Amino acid sequence: MEWAHQIEHADIVHRCFRCGYCKFPSDYVDFNCPSYKAFGWDTYSPGGRMWLIRAWLNGEIETSPHFAEILYSCAACDNCKEQCVFPRFKDLLPEIFQEAKEALVNEGKIPPPVRDYFKAIAVNGNPYKLPGEERGKWAEGTGLQHFSDQEYLFYVGCVGSYDEVGQKMARHVGILLRDLGISLGILGSEETCDGNEVNVLGETGLFANLAEENIRQFLEKGVNKIITLDPHAMNAFKRDYPELGATFQVFHFTEILAKLINEKTIAPLEYRTKVTFHDPCYLGRHNQIYTPPRKILKSIPGLELVEIRRNRDDAFCCGGGGGNFFTDIIGQGEDSPARVRFREALDTGASILAVACPQCAKMLIDAAKAEGKEDNLKIMDMAEIVMKARSK
Repeated sequence: MEWAHQIEHADIVHRCFRCGYCKFPSDYVDFNCPSYKAFGWDTYSPGGRMWLIRAWLNGEIETSPHFAEILYSCAACDNCKEQCVFPRFKDLLPEIFQEAKEALVNEGKIPPPVRDYFKAIAVNGNPYKLPGEERGKWAEGTGLQHFSDQEYLFYVGCVGSYDEVGQKMARHVGILLRDLGISLGILGSEETCDGNEVNVLGETGLFANLAEENIRQFLEKGVNKIITLDPHAMNAFKRDYPELGATFQVFHFTEILAKLINEKTIAPLEYRTKVTFHDPCYLGRHNQIYTPPRKILKSIPGLELVEIRRNRDDAFCCGGGGGNFFTDIIGQGEDSPARVRFREALDTGASILAVACPQCAKMLIDAAKAEGKEDNLKIMDMAEIVMKARSK
């Protein structure tokens, strides 16, 4: 067969588009795909994208702005992989989507928001187009020290460094860990982008440059263990950096807090409230970390944890993954993933929606405002909840 375009796993694309089993459990009504929910067309579903990729590989359709938009609307939530019934194929699903995006990058035919995102990272080192010197401002007044010989590097990432919601979360986590006796330091203005979204969006060359620079800096500074604020950064450090020679031990901050609970270092006082928890895709489905956040919440006397209907490996994505947090290709309409997810959390009757990812926090806070329900369900990060319990 003559292929008009090339991707590594082109020969097995047909196995997916002829199936569509990932839609069957819910009979299309509750299909767990963020972009399908937002747009409502089958072409935005995993199987629909595979149909398009197959036709594109065969030269039956041309590369077009609309084709690129459909591919880049994927939030990389991995639910299609979770639902897939073919063990030898399911792990390749996200890779095929990523390979197709990489091909579009190589052709120079990507959506303008994606192009602008890459440019901002390449020029400024962050998607906010802000000076690197401002990267450590979030830590002013916290007393957190620059990394020297501490046990852990606390890596904050772009959202934690520059976004107002992310900065607040970074301060909560950094201060809490320090107060609990964790030896940690930060890089401040020396920190650079982890590149997770760059990689997922298909710019593998830029990702390699970012990863190699981070690895070089970490080694020079003697970093052995890393605590991340953002599950996205943890994913890059833990799953992608080793391919470039990295051997760091990487943890999400909820894993460290859960460990401290096991060691009885944390003894929260009573906090009477009802809480529900949103599983971040890069913490849950991508890295199978479901227990630590729940262990933290359950350890607080008086706190009642109620699960959202779709939780753990079936959790519905907030829509921020796959770079959409920055590109906003999915959009902010009534059926946007974040608003759908916020309404699901609201249905639990909880007073607090606990989050463990700065991107999820921002997406869900904006969704609460769009729904006009900010006072009905307060969004708090995990560290903030523990700090609240400890201050009672």
